[in-house]
Amino acid sequence: MSLPALMNTLTSIEELRLRGAGVESDEAVESLSDHALLEATRAGDEAAFAELVGRYRNQITNYIYRMTNDYDGAVDLAQETFVRVYRAAERYQTSHAFSTYIYRIATNLAISELRKRKRRKLVSLTGFFQGKEGAEPVEFDPPDARPLQDTELVEAERRTAVARAIQTLPDKYRAPLVLRDVEGKSYEEISRILETSEGTIKSRISRARGLLREKLRSYF
Repeated sequence: MSLPALMNTLTSIEELRLRGAGVESDEAVESLSDHALLEATRAGDEAAFAELVGRYRNQITNYIYRMTNDYDGAVDLAQETFVRVYRAAERYQTSHAFSTYIYRIATNLAISELRKRKRRKLVSLTGFFQGKEGAEPVEFDPPDARPLQDTELVEAERRTAVARAIQTLPDKYRAPLVLRDVEGKSYEEISRILETSEGTIKSRISRARGLLREKLRSYF
């Protein structure tokens, strides 16, 4: 099957599994590691590639959505992510986890998309960044002087304020912050995804959190 034809059927994972030639059953496909699935994909096994898509499609779509705040765009970029994985299957190196590899591709695509936009938003997030490692998320409560408002309205205002604050962060701060405080990735994973040292990653996340607190201080 050609790549375009394969990508057009990504929404029907079960159908692709049934048509796979290199694996005898769904159970056999599901039991394979990511690396083994890449090897099978290289050999032309469509069911193996479909299994990879099934494992990571939601994760990657949600991650890109959190970076771009555009769900339809995130779906398209997630598909492009898998297209690139498929095309580069022969060049994939198993020295790092497949999850690191695919998140790196997704991150680059998301950042490229954001750079094309003059006005952009990010996913609404509240209470996700922390003052210190392991500490409870920072809570932003409106000052007592503010008029009492409907709870949902206040929460919506918070989300908008946080989204706008994140929108102003440079890419080098935004990506590691979302990967750490939203996706829950370890510093080691983020270091590999962004191909940057752990020390630099920690510094940028700390800086990003500080910038957000400063930007949100006057609002809340």
